[in-house]
Amino acid sequence: MLRAERDTLGEEIIEMAKEFDYKRSGLLPILQAVQDKHKHISDFAMQEIASLLDIHPVEVYGVISFYSFLRTETTGKFVVRLCQTISCDMAGKKNVARQLENELGIKFGETTSDGHFSLEYANCLGLCDQGPALLVNDVAYAGVTPEMVRNIIQGCKRAFTAYAQEGK
Repeated sequence: MLRAERDTLGEEIIEMAKEFDYKRSGLLPILQAVQDKHKHISDFAMQEIASLLDIHPVEVYGVISFYSFLRTETTGKFVVRLCQTISCDMAGKKNVARQLENELGIKFGETTSDGHFSLEYANCLGLCDQGPALLVNDVAYAGVTPEMVRNIIQGCKRAFTAYAQEGK
């Protein structure tokens, strides 16, 4: 990480910590905000957060490692999470998982080489009666079939292309 990036990130974390009066109760929202902006939580960010909240860095890492939606490694722009509960298993999760891997050309736990998609399992998405369930960033899909996977991924690609073109 370049010095300018570190300085900017450090300033962002200071502002976030101020919002929570530098209290430990702000840890999770600060971690979420850092990840939302930077797609992961770096070692530097963990150290800064720990210092500002006056807690040990191991505690910060412990929270990150406990919550499966928090990451220490960069993820794709679209994080695709497939529920792996028994109810989703019974509803055909295995075929959906295979189709996701085929469509994206990666295995679970990996990110596409272009950095657009990461593929992960989630322990529960709270849609047990509507499985298999899938979460793409903050959008939930229920009753997903292998046939639906292509449309979901293509929709993400179209959204990314439209967003990228607006930025030009």
